[in-house]
Amino acid sequence: MPKDDLKTGYRIVGTRPDRPDGLDKVTGRARYGADIAAPGMLHAAVVRSPHAHARIIRIDASKALVLDGVKAVITRADFPTGLTGEDWNLQENTIAGDVALYDGHAVAAVAATSKLLAQDAARLIEVEYEVLPHVIDVDAAMQPDAPVIRAGTADHSVPEGMHPNVVKYIDFGHGDLEAGFAAADLVRAQTYKTEATHQGYIEPHACLGQMGADGKGEMWVCTQGQWYIRRMCSAVLGTDASQLRVTPSEIGGGFGGKTTIFMEPLALALSRKAGGRPVKLVMSRAEVLRATGPTASASMDVKLGMKADGTLTAAQVNFRMQGGAFIGSSPVGEALSCALACYTIPAVHHEGYEVLANRPKAAAYRAPGSPMAAFAVESLLDEMCRELGLDPLAVRLKNAAREGAKASYGPTYNRIGLVETLEATMAHANLKVPLGPNQGRGVASGFWFNHGGETSVSLAIGEDGTVTVSVGTPDIGGSRASLGMMTAETLGIAYEDVRVNIVETGALGVNEPTHGSRATFASGLAAVEAAKQAIKTMCARAAAEWGIDADAVEWIDGAAVPAGPNAGKFPPMSIAEIGAKMGSTGGPISGHHEVTAGGFGASFGAHVVDVEVDPETGRTTVLRYLVVQDAGRAIHPAYVEGQYHGGAVQGIGWALNEEYVYGADGRLQNTVFLDYRIPVASDLPMIDTVIVEVPNPGHPYGVRGVGETGITPPLPALANAIAAATGARLRSLPMSPPKVLAAIKAKANGQG
Repeated sequence: MPKDDLKTGYRIVGTRPDRPDGLDKVTGRARYGADIAAPGMLHAAVVRSPHAHARIIRIDASKALVLDGVKAVITRADFPTGLTGEDWNLQENTIAGDVALYDGHAVAAVAATSKLLAQDAARLIEVEYEVLPHVIDVDAAMQPDAPVIRAGTADHSVPEGMHPNVVKYIDFGHGDLEAGFAAADLVRAQTYKTEATHQGYIEPHACLGQMGADGKGEMWVCTQGQWYIRRMCSAVLGTDASQLRVTPSEIGGGFGGKTTIFMEPLALALSRKAGGRPVKLVMSRAEVLRATGPTASASMDVKLGMKADGTLTAAQVNFRMQGGAFIGSSPVGEALSCALACYTIPAVHHEGYEVLANRPKAAAYRAPGSPMAAFAVESLLDEMCRELGLDPLAVRLKNAAREGAKASYGPTYNRIGLVETLEATMAHANLKVPLGPNQGRGVASGFWFNHGGETSVSLAIGEDGTVTVSVGTPDIGGSRASLGMMTAETLGIAYEDVRVNIVETGALGVNEPTHGSRATFASGLAAVEAAKQAIKTMCARAAAEWGIDADAVEWIDGAAVPAGPNAGKFPPMSIAEIGAKMGSTGGPISGHHEVTAGGFGASFGAHVVDVEVDPETGRTTVLRYLVVQDAGRAIHPAYVEGQYHGGAVQGIGWALNEEYVYGADGRLQNTVFLDYRIPVASDLPMIDTVIVEVPNPGHPYGVRGVGETGITPPLPALANAIAAATGARLRSLPMSPPKVLAAIKAKANGQG
């Protein structure tokens, strides 16, 4: 049933009003990171290592410093020493110390009066390197003869005898694994590999930073989390967070990649060294791909036990993931937790290793870890279903996680919508479309936890009855619209009478970034509570005006009204009337709420894809694509559908084309979009969506985050479809034409 045909009982929630940022974006009025400027502004350029692993012997900036217009050069010597833990990781990734750890690692930066002059000056800075052995592949990095990237960084969890590049070990599960496999009629095990991919946001990283010798500074930056930027920059620079004010710009895509820092402290350090003049730093596309955080590459072993009727009896996963040359960056923990979360299995065991490699510090990418895990588990599940002659969707439904079941990663599920999602998938018309030669259909499920986190929201009533909501979560997926809609719904006013502003760090308490699909959930929850607080104040103002007790007033359709005939027969007092009088009735009316939001609801989805594979070239054409996902309640269905579309498209790119390609020298080979191939319109069909609504009891409007789960099923769904079309099973990504063609030929020769 189409979402708009569902009767929710709401006036605004569930409708499709105009997006509040639409006009600004189509007219060019929106100000992105690179649009920010300041009087006396300098421009920065960064010197980056051309080696995957190299000791820095000497840096000579003398030729750059004599150029007229060059105002400052910085190296690691301009940063404080003695940092530990993640602060050290952040500093080391921002600018190399004694050793450059990956191709593109920053080693120096220069500020000058023009961008071209800064670039010319950067080329004049001489760096002498001692090239060291490097390792790129995660499995190779664990071998006894692999070069040691950072000795002594492993934590206490790592078993004895492991290579020093193994820095973390995770082990958990439940049930009798041996008995579970013994009860199975079919046991299969396979290994799967995925290459690192980038978030592919259109807007490169950009910032404008200003800092004086006293440590006081300001920054304007495209980011998913201004408070995180403040804390991390302050830590890296050795200053107090309270002395730095960070203002987020409009953001041209993030997907998790703009939750952390990569070059922002460089702008601030250059400003400090240049006498406090503002410094602008904008990355090129090549810098983005070489030196910001892609997701991890992974190598994964999966073993499943299944009865002849499709019942899963046991599951074992062993994942190896790298997060670059920095401990704590790999999403292996999340991958392990997500791997089996769609299913109720009596016995499960999860084992994982975080491994260092000569790559940049990994960052989050939409449900970090979950897509790789799904590729492995959902692919093997499909293989076993085909071997037993079982319907792969029916098997997923038979084993589906349900309310009250123990999740594979530990907790007990509350109300979840996987069963409803699978049932809606099985009923969809796309599954009835006949397939032709060289065509195949693939299905897969996906999961993400969702997230709440630290949240602060303020709301102010205007003198004309309009409302301003101040939030700390940058809008990267439609949150301004959804927050405005929930606020208007709660207050009983028009959506057009609410404006949502994304504010700087001095305006609210700490907010976590927009990540983990938390903005609509957590900021929405806080906005609703702030609106209720304002309603309480407005009812009290009306009660005072009428001379009755505040408890005798209720709020209905945007107005205070007496709560029954015993309270008196006063005409309703609208929000506009109360706002007009607030100066003489007690002063400004506002609401505020801060919370570390719990109650977020787990998210499940199912995808179905039809493909056609050219047997002569190996090219895969996506014919049809279906996304079915539980949104809890779709506040703004058009934005929800957009999130579904975006996740599917990025997953298609990851599955078929996208990968980091390193040469034998450890240098990245595909540093522009001509070579790093994200999907374009001609690669894609119209994507069908079904919004399932199983309200989350932890949110006043039933919200579940929808931004993460959509990227998880495409990887295995496409692998399963290609296998159905060709009879050849690919177990490494991307499934590019050369790989597919090789698999087809191997199958024909009896090797697949």
